[in-house]
Amino acid sequence: MSDQSPLAGGNTELREFLRSRRARRGPREAGLPPQPGTRRVPGLRREEVALLAGVSVDYYIRLERGRDVNVSEAVLEALARALRLDETEREHLFTVARPARGRSRPMPPQRVRPGLYRVLETLGDAPALILGHRMDVLAANRMARVLFTDFDALPHRERNMARFIFLDETARALYADWQASARGTVAALHLYAGRHPRDPRLAELIGELSLRDGDFRRWWAEHDVHHRTFGSKRYHHPLVGELTLDYEALTPDGDPDQTLAVHTAEPGSPSEHALRLLSSWTGESARPDAARLDT
Repeated sequence: MSDQSPLAGGNTELREFLRSRRARRGPREAGLPPQPGTRRVPGLRREEVALLAGVSVDYYIRLERGRDVNVSEAVLEALARALRLDETEREHLFTVARPARGRSRPMPPQRVRPGLYRVLETLGDAPALILGHRMDVLAANRMARVLFTDFDALPHRERNMARFIFLDETARALYADWQASARGTVAALHLYAGRHPRDPRLAELIGELSLRDGDFRRWWAEHDVHHRTFGSKRYHHPLVGELTLDYEALTPDGDPDQTLAVHTAEPGSPSEHALRLLSSWTGESARPDAARLDT
């Protein structure tokens, strides 16, 4: 796997993240005076970042090269300001600057509480899923299986939202703005990679997606990170046509790496009517047969 693997080392992730953020900030945006001559690098030079952060050039170069530097919180805060990082990017910088040590090891199994399964089934016409490590689909209610795909029918290894978005051709037709959704998925995986750089199943997932999809490979190299807690997405479902659904991403107590994602339509809207049609046409199906998923 290339240096861009999340498991190639925390220092490598720090190096690539700093380089990618530096390339996106120009001197004028940073408030630096114009310099004579032609710039040979996109964005800020290393010397300019060091100046803006108030550190020596040698120190910043060692940091960006991924060498072991006992970087302080004050320096990380200064770098975040110099590079104008948003809150998610700042959190990611702090995380990858102090990577977990040791060998890769499997993540502990995740189990969905019976009460959360009951929540899924009581949501009626609202598609809802529970996502876990590396965006694995731990559970999905009937409407989520109808809207996206029948995750329960897939082998456990393939029950993953990133695999669905990039490797299932129906996903490209389902999402009205597939590129935006796909890029958001990559950014969410990068955020997870910073928190769990030693997850071997993440390395497997990133390797597979990088080999099989050029878009994923290109966007992974950009090192964007994003944490979405709510928003709106448009879909084109083959049975009911256009849908605009709002989503809320909630973290249940007890496992910060589980996310309950609920999709709703505006009351009285054509999308709400379409969801009800979709529910009535598909009818009731069996409850998920797995009360616990080890992933």
